[in-house]
Amino acid sequence: MTGSTRGPNDPRRRERILDAALDVIAEQGAIKVTFRKIADAAGVPLGSLTYYFDDMQHLLTDAFTRHAETVSTRYGALLEAARSPREAQDAVVEIICGKVWGTDHNLLLGYELYAFATRHPEVRAVMRSWMQASRDSLARHFDPLTARALDALIEGLSIHNSVDLRPTDRAEVAAIVGAVVDRAR
Repeated sequence: MTGSTRGPNDPRRRERILDAALDVIAEQGAIKVTFRKIADAAGVPLGSLTYYFDDMQHLLTDAFTRHAETVSTRYGALLEAARSPREAQDAVVEIICGKVWGTDHNLLLGYELYAFATRHPEVRAVMRSWMQASRDSLARHFDPLTARALDALIEGLSIHNSVDLRPTDRAEVAAIVGAVVDRAR
């Protein structure tokens, strides 16, 4: 297969498998993931999965780690770009209302990660690392307690907005973020 990214020397095959695993998790839930479903979604031979991953637990842990790192990078970049307290608050609003955390795909993966982590300690470590990265990004602009509160607010409002019949709009989110920050001063 000249020019194909699917050949045996495909340097991105492992990443494609992880991305496909995340897609399957988002579509069907972690409990229904199989090697075959992931291989089909990634367009790779079934044996590729066992070449890169010892078992399904290893694959899911790596997939959830990839997801957490991807979201954390986007999350952190918004906060790093903030040059004032006001811009930092605006970044928090964007994280909640924009496409960093609040996409349907990311939220589904977040739900799955939380549920899976409750029963799998190695995935719980992924969750803790993600939470710490989020708090560290927020701590560039806010004291540790406010960073922790904002981190919980980001996840909570994002989750609520995904199921609420009347999601909290951007102006309301901005007012809530402002109230949390002002209370901490």
